[in-house]
Formats: sequence, C-alpha cells, structure tokens
Amino acid sequence: MDYTDSDLCYITATEAIAGFTDRTLSPVELMQAVIKRAEQVNGRLNCLTYDYFERALDQARQAEAVYARDPGSARPLEGVPCAIKDWHSVAGEITTYGSKAFRDFRPERSAPTVERLLEAGAIMHCRTTTPEQAHSGVTKSPLWGITRNPWNPEFSPGGSSGGAGAALAAGITTVADGTDGGGSIRIPASANGVFGYKPPFGRNPTDREHPSETVLHYGPLTRSVADAGLMQNVMSGQHPADIHSLRDTVPVPATFDDVAGRRIALSMDLGYFEISEEVQQNTRRAAAVFEGLGCTVDEVDLGWDYSVLDAWLTNWEGLFWALAGDQLPRWRFEMDPFVVKLIERGSGHSVKRFYDVNRVRYEMYQKIGRVFENYDLLICPTLAVPSVPADHDNEDDTFEINGKPAYPYLGWALTYPFNLVSPLPVASIPTGFSQSSGVPTGLQIAGHAYDDLSVFAAAAAYETANPWRRHRPAL
Repeated sequence: MDYTDSDLCYITATEAIAGFTDRTLSPVELMQAVIKRAEQVNGRLNCLTYDYFERALDQARQAEAVYARDPGSARPLEGVPCAIKDWHSVAGEITTYGSKAFRDFRPERSAPTVERLLEAGAIMHCRTTTPEQAHSGVTKSPLWGITRNPWNPEFSPGGSSGGAGAALAAGITTVADGTDGGGSIRIPASANGVFGYKPPFGRNPTDREHPSETVLHYGPLTRSVADAGLMQNVMSGQHPADIHSLRDTVPVPATFDDVAGRRIALSMDLGYFEISEEVQQNTRRAAAVFEGLGCTVDEVDLGWDYSVLDAWLTNWEGLFWALAGDQLPRWRFEMDPFVVKLIERGSGHSVKRFYDVNRVRYEMYQKIGRVFENYDLLICPTLAVPSVPADHDNEDDTFEINGKPAYPYLGWALTYPFNLVSPLPVASIPTGFSQSSGVPTGLQIAGHAYDDLSVFAAAAAYETANPWRRHRPAL
C-alpha cells in the first residue's frame, strides 16, 4: 500500500501495527514521516521540548527487523512513535517538569507507565511541553514559552498535557502519554480534537514523586479509541512503585458490542458551571448521536456546587506546597508567579481544611452514586468554552463566559471534579468545532467506579457513528 506523508502522520497505532505486520508499512517510513512533520510545524506550535530523532530512527530500524524476521515476536507497541510528556520521569534523560529549577535534571528511574510503554516497543522520539510543574490548564512556562493550538494558534491546546495534544493533532506523533490531576489529559483532548482517557484511580500506576496522590492519573492521548485501548493494556496493572496500583487488569478489546439500551445521564453544567452556547449546541448534538445509537439520554441535576472547586483547590495547593515549597528560596523569581502563589496558598491550609476535602469527596460520590443507580453512564461537556487564548492569564479578573464572570483558573474546565471522585473512569471525545475560532469541542463520558469497559464501549460506538479523524488542522 502506498502512503503519503500526510497519511502516515495521521495513521493510528492500530493501523500502523497492522501495516508493520503484513509488511505494507515500515516503522522507519512512519518515523521518518512524523520527524519530518515535527521539523515542519513545531516552530509554529512550540509543543516539543527535546527530540531524539536519530536514536528513534535507529530503534525504528530495529523494529523493522523484528517484523521482517518474526512478526509474531513483536511487542504490543513495537515501532510505534510515542511522545512522552516532559513531566514524566525518563531514566537518564533530561526531564524538566516545565521548570527552570529542573532544566538539567536527569532522573534515575522512569515513571512506571513510561517504563511499560518503552518496554512494549513504543519509540520515544520527542518530549512534549507542559506548564511549570503541570499546574495549569494552559501550556506556557518561563522555561519553554507558549504552546499553541494547531487548529488556531491564537488559542491554547490546553494543559497540562497540552504539548501532547497539540503534537497528536498536528501529526507529529502517533500516540502520546499524559497525566491528569485536574483534567490534564481531557482538557487537551477536547481542545485538540483527540481522544483522552483518565483511568480510575489505581488502574495505572502513578509515579514515585507523588506517592498515594489520589487525584493523579497517568493515561493515554490518542487519535482513536482503539489506540487508547492498546496503550491501556500496556500501562495498567500492579507495579511495586505504587502501593495503590491494582493487581487485576481490565483488558480493553479491539471491538465492542453496540450500546443500544444503555441509559445515559446528561449534565450540561455539573450543577454550577457556566457553559458557552456553542459548547451546549455541540453537546446536545453528541447526546443525539447516542440516542441514534439506541441509548436513552435524560438530562439530570447532579447537584454539585462550588464546594467542589474549593476542595480541589485546597488539595492542589497543599500538594504544591508539600512538593515545591522548598524551591521558593532559590527559584521564586524564576518561576511562574502564579505557581508561586499556589505554593504560598498551600502553605496556609490547616490540617482541618485539608481533611475537609475528604468530606466533600464523600458527598460528591454520594450524589453521583444516586445518578448511577438509574444510569449506566454520565456525559457532560469537557470544557465550558472550546479553549482560551494561548497566553491566557490564570488571574485574569475580566475573564467571562456568556458575559458572566468566571474563575479564570480552571473555571472553564468541567474536568477537575472527576479527579476528586477518582475511582470513576472518564474519557473525552471530540464533538465538533467552534464556529468562531475553529477549535474543537469535547464531551466527557464518565462510568461507574472501575467500569472502564462501559466508557470505552460508549466512546467506540460514538466514534463509529460520528468519526472525527477525517478532520485535520490546516498547518
């Protein structure tokens, strides 16, 4: 089969592996195409930190030899280009966490999921940008500058895995990994028109730097639901570095039965968000797709409120203080000023206030549990607006949605509440585009606790009925 460079840049991992196996595609051809694409467009997007192109080509030649010799011996992701977020430790490689404080840091050990992806044959050809220490829903930092959205460079690709989302949408990589502490996988999935998955807590191991942090989830960003399943099957499972990692895995199949008969609850605002009109329109169109698939979709009142935001901020700020408070004496004036403020606010939280986060999480879980007594899934917008400007200020007191004041720091992302009810699996799928900016919009699909497969089945059915891969940014 003859592939154009454009075809190769937007091929899925599933398709690539099939081509490698039947010898109609070489891992070297694919790697050459994504490298060429990176060299063409990254200057406009600024979504990469480091690249390893020569080494990646050598590894692609090794993968080519594996498929030529014995395709049955190929590992699950043999030869697939994979962009690794520059917040994920990679043994021996500079990992900056988006911060000048770590601009020369080389960790001794890789994050468990990174280790597993590379051991499964994925080839790390580049690292993707993140805001300083992954603190934000937009990707910009004093170290790396501003990362831009491939669909409209005036807008952000989201964050904190914004570089990963932009690289996927731009055809710079075949798959990418991300982390999600408040939406950092799902936000860029929505803003870039790709698929993102926040696994339930414990499904995938986290890392050694954030032990027992229940809001943090490592997961995939991909162009298709099937590719996310490939990555999940590699990333998940018990790991000695994470005391909470689950022994039992949930293998994600390549195909699913239809979803006819599923009962789906729709919450447009989770109880307290202001949602732009174009996002509402695309969300209702997505709900109609599910109805066309034979599902029942009912709008519900979830009953969450601003106590959710307070709880997430309390936990997030406290986490920052614990992890980065000792950096302030040396790095305060070289850090993002907003990061400094997050750390300082965290230093002031009492033990009582910090523990009260658990009470809010309990109440949230009870409320969504009552919804799940009658419904198989919950859907809602991923973002309240398609995106925000690339240079969005997290302290912008003029920020509005529908002409009403909105909290500029994640007040536009309906993602962070699901990090507080962390056993719930949540995906983000594309639903369309903004008529005004051309930036994609997304829909979250949340399932019952640890019911990964229902979320994947719904996402796969929607993808078949409303395919999104035919759209590509004009770069």
